[in-house]
This record gives sequence, C-alpha cells and structure tokens, in this order.
Amino acid sequence: MNTGTYLSGWLRRGRSLAFLTLLIAPSAGAVTQEIRALFTPDSANPQRNQFINKTPLSGYCEHYPDECRANNMFSIRLPLRFESVKAMQPDDSERNSAMFRIPAQWRALTVTHAETGQSEKVEVRIAGFGSQYVLSDTAVNLTGAPNVLLGHQSLWGSSSWVYAAPPCVYSGVGLYGDSHYAFFWKTPVDGTCVKTARFPIPAMSYSYLDFAYELRTPNPLGMSSGLYNGALSYSIGPGADFDFGDIMQPSDSDLTLDFVLDVQHTLKVDIPPGGEKVRMVPAGGWQSWLQGGRKPTRIFRDQTFNISASSRFKMYLECQFGPGRYCYMSDGNNVSVPIEVSVSLPAGLTDTSGRPVNRQELKTGPAAGVVFQPGQYVDRKPGTLHFELHKEAIDAVLLPSTGKHYRGTVVVVWDSEV
Repeated sequence: MNTGTYLSGWLRRGRSLAFLTLLIAPSAGAVTQEIRALFTPDSANPQRNQFINKTPLSGYCEHYPDECRANNMFSIRLPLRFESVKAMQPDDSERNSAMFRIPAQWRALTVTHAETGQSEKVEVRIAGFGSQYVLSDTAVNLTGAPNVLLGHQSLWGSSSWVYAAPPCVYSGVGLYGDSHYAFFWKTPVDGTCVKTARFPIPAMSYSYLDFAYELRTPNPLGMSSGLYNGALSYSIGPGADFDFGDIMQPSDSDLTLDFVLDVQHTLKVDIPPGGEKVRMVPAGGWQSWLQGGRKPTRIFRDQTFNISASSRFKMYLECQFGPGRYCYMSDGNNVSVPIEVSVSLPAGLTDTSGRPVNRQELKTGPAAGVVFQPGQYVDRKPGTLHFELHKEAIDAVLLPSTGKHYRGTVVVVWDSEV
C-alpha cells in the first residue's frame, strides 16, 4: 500500500526593495538635492547588510575619489553662490572675516515607506565643504607680493587656503589663479573655522558650494521592500546652519536634502527536479506492513529545497482539500485524512524571537502565516519541508475498506509581503 501527496505551485515572490536618491531642483530662495542609496543582497559578501550610496558624485569626491572612499564620504556641488556685501578689512572680527560654521554634527530624519507607512531613522552629517573664492582684483595687486602664490599666502597671513583654519582640517586641495583659489576642508567636529584677511579686500565671492556628507542608514534586513522617503532641511546665512559670517551673503537661504531609500530584497526558493511530487511512506518502506503486518508508527516524507532570502517573509499553506487547521488527502471515495506540514530553515534564518527554525508547523491561510527573518543574507542554503500523516489517521488509511491511494495538492507559500 502507498499513499502520496503532491506539492505544486509553491513559490510566491514578493516585491523588491528600494534606496536613497538625491536630486537638484533649484528654486527661488531654496536648493533641493536628492540623495539615493541602494540595498541589494550580495552573494559574494552575505555579511554586508548596508546601503550603497548611489547619488552621482560631483565636486571634491568626483576629483578625489580615493580620498573620499578612505573617509566613507560623498560630495555634491551645488549652484549656491556667496557675495560680499561690503569690503573685508584686515584683522577684523570673526564675523567680518572669511568665517565658516558648518553643521558637522549628526542629524536624524525619518524615512517612511511609500505604501506601508513603515518608518526608519536615517542620520546624516556634513563631513566637509569647499568652494572657490574669487577676488575683486588679483592677489598680487591686493598684496604687492612678487608672484601669485605668495599673493594668496600674504593675503591671509602667509597661509594659503590649502591649509584649513582649525577646527577644520586639511584635505589636500588648493588650486589657484591670479584672482581665485579653490579649496576643500574637512569638518570632523562642529566649530567655527576662520581665515582673517591681512590686506583690504574690496569685494569677494564664493562661486559654488561643495559639501561632503556621511550617512548612517538602518539595517535593511528589517525593512520591507519598497521606497522610503524623507527630507532634512538646513538654513543658510548669518546665524543659520551654514553660517559664512556677516559679509558673505548666500544666493539661497535653504538647502533641503530629499532622501529615497531603495531596498531590493531577494526571496527565491528552488526545489530539485521532481521535488514537486511528494510520496509519503513509512521509514524503510511498506514491506514490514505488507509482509509482516507490522503497523508503521509514522508515514512521512522530507523534501529539501534551497532558499535565498534577505528580508522577512511569512509561510503558510493553501490546500486542495479543506478548510481547517490541516490540509487533507482524499482516497477519492469521500474519505479524507489530515497531514501535518512543517519547515526547518537554514542557519541565518530565525523566527521573530531569534530562535532557529526546526520543524515549525505551518498553517492554512495568509492570516495564519508564520513570519521568519534573516540575521544576514542567506544565499541558496538548504531547508526542509516535512510532510507527515497525522498520527490519528494512520489506522484509517490501513483499514481494508478504505482506498489504497490518497492524493491532495498542498501549496506552500513564501510571501515577502509581511
């Protein structure tokens, strides 16, 4: 005698996840920049559970990528100008000199899933800034120095702007011409960095604003697939978040960073060829029963599969014969018997309490779905589906009056829409 059940149509994939994006959309009085970051699982490095910044680089990091990679920072050049409103006098106060106060401390914002409303926290800090100052006359004419380099050095007390004013720090950038000097300074701490003129400067401007930023992003393995959006705004001007003193006035008064987190999860299940047909038998087969009349204590089958998962998912059953707590098999003559279905998952996947998954019972219907979560990206690791005839049904299928074959379709659903 043999009994069997068929497993079919048992993989359902959920949606993919999305990451951060920054766009530039200048408007009167404000600058908006979109920042994009992406998470996709990496089979070559499953322990890496981090977003990758995908915002196109411009400014400092575009020209010095190795320096930025070493410091885990990214830069953007904005069309934001600063113009002097009066002459800069020698040895004047901080606020009437070339002063820079940059929001170098970490700031938090909330990003929200566009469809589910799930929220996560992102942190950002300004890690450096730069621009190009343009003088109203050449450095040589303003200082009387014998050459351009000495002119720029003398204008600020023998120290050109390749060397940052503390607590800002050196970044290696100093490009100059007769009347201009491009610079970039790092900002490891919050503070005011000041260069004091040693000669009168009738007028001066900053041509643009480069800023570098660092990100702290949430663990993507705990996030749902989809887009998360949020924004963080900075004020610009005297006494504002970006404060360049009282002489240098900005062309725009606000900078808004629009964040888009793009999470693209993987949930894939593969069964070996022929694995969709599950034949349940006693341990050692039917010979002990057919030849010796020894009743089996279990009628079961374990079916292996390979799973790749980087996000939470739930599992549940859909049955040909039911409804009820169990799926059923039928002999075709109105006799049905219940079967138990459970799952064991590979290391790296746990239940919501963080416990390993070993023979976790699966139930029927989405409402009864059991949720599992990854501690890291799991790439093509083996798991097992356990099919077993309910103990109370063993006597029924062995009765001479019942059918010799029992069949039923069980759909096992892996659903990332948790």
